[in-house]
Amino acid sequence: MVDQAVKTYQVKTYGCQMNVHDSERIGGLLEEAGYVPVAADAAPDLVVFNTCAVRENADNKLYGNLSHLAPAKRENPDMQIAVGGCLAQKDRGEIVKRAPWVDAVFGTHNIGSLPVLLERARHNQEAEVEILETLETFPSALPTKRDSNYSGWVSISVGCNNTCTFCIVPSLRGKEKDRRPGEILAEVQALVDEGVTEVTLLGQNVNTYGVEFGDKLAFGKLLRACGAIEGLERVRFTSPHPKNFTDDVIAAMAETPNVCHSLHMPLQSGSDKVLKEMRRSYRSAKYLQIIADVREAMPDAAITTDIIVGFPGETEEDFQATLDVVEQARFSSAFTFQYSIRPGTPAATMEDQIPKAVVQERYERLVALQERVSWEENRKLEGTEVEVLVTVGDGRKDAATGRLSGRARDGRLVHFNVTPSETDPTGNAEGVRPGDVITTVVTYGAPHHLVADGEISTHRKTKAGDAWAAGKATKLPGVSLGMPSIGKKPLPKQDGPGCAC
Repeated sequence: MVDQAVKTYQVKTYGCQMNVHDSERIGGLLEEAGYVPVAADAAPDLVVFNTCAVRENADNKLYGNLSHLAPAKRENPDMQIAVGGCLAQKDRGEIVKRAPWVDAVFGTHNIGSLPVLLERARHNQEAEVEILETLETFPSALPTKRDSNYSGWVSISVGCNNTCTFCIVPSLRGKEKDRRPGEILAEVQALVDEGVTEVTLLGQNVNTYGVEFGDKLAFGKLLRACGAIEGLERVRFTSPHPKNFTDDVIAAMAETPNVCHSLHMPLQSGSDKVLKEMRRSYRSAKYLQIIADVREAMPDAAITTDIIVGFPGETEEDFQATLDVVEQARFSSAFTFQYSIRPGTPAATMEDQIPKAVVQERYERLVALQERVSWEENRKLEGTEVEVLVTVGDGRKDAATGRLSGRARDGRLVHFNVTPSETDPTGNAEGVRPGDVITTVVTYGAPHHLVADGEISTHRKTKAGDAWAAGKATKLPGVSLGMPSIGKKPLPKQDGPGCAC
């Protein structure tokens, strides 16, 4: 698929976990086609931007980065640049008009076309743009280059059936399409066989899983089925929608030992009036009741959320309602966003857009409140023992303290001590690697993380830790149980010119 010389690639990812997982698919496709990851100090032969259309200034960031690459492209015409993801699905041919040095543009529904588009662009010496309106092949059928030896994303559905007025995702990723349970479990099993101990189930609205094949209890059943997979130690999922959060899911979380007691459930606003304008089909009382039910079943549950500040028409009274819910909900952390107009969404044309200065002031108040709540909740954990999955990229070793980082079962970030001491004759602190599991005691709860500066109680080496130490990355072929492709059969390709809830 590539020329005689081995070509190198780099994927730059923007946006949500779904995009991160799509980038793993892109990496798998490219390596199957003969590309290799670029060395840290080298210039790649191919740069792929996997874009987001939801985050603020997404288009400015993309076109700014493309502009920075223009001189490199002029200097090396054989270098290729590709743009995919949600912004590509939205802007389509506009990308090559604004950045004619781009070689290939592909959408959210045809990730699998990328190697062919690149080859056609190289052959025809012009940009190839291919954007499909329906899913060509479910992502699970594509090979995957996993970024982690110990943790993996597993997509259980794509698309969204909701109509939130601030969100452009449904128009870019389409209606919800669900994978069959057997196919999902086969992918999870394949990951576990490679040494992965933690999986996160992904869906735009993960708890509506089963809507396509008519089983409203399918998500809870899937969680319980994951509990039967030997060697799978942690199961997470993101993101559920409050309107679809049911008692059977809470029971499955509480009763399945490897399902983590962590929940990320977007609130967006604490004002019932704003929720109605957002077309969020729940109200603050229902949201708080779900949290109460979760904590009754799992008192140790850590709950996180998303909140939008400054939605059109939001009054000071509306914002105060959000503050009130945050105070009551006791989130362990929150992702807070200042509302910004997304062209193509109903909210973009609403009256009473809030002045930037007002949004900023409210945002700062919300962040200050959540910081206080997070700190108070984390301080409650001081003196308790935590099980930590050692990770890469969640912090760095501090030369002064000798700390490494990892995630507790509830998702909290933990910085822990690995400096051997005279009172640690077992040597448990030595040889701790990403993917290993340790237990330790929390000595301090900070607003955004926990600190454990005492001795490590236990250290369990894992297959994933062995793989990390050997420099091996998990790479899986596509997992398919013979399911047909989704959407219309694509037309034969011809040489010639060819685009969170």
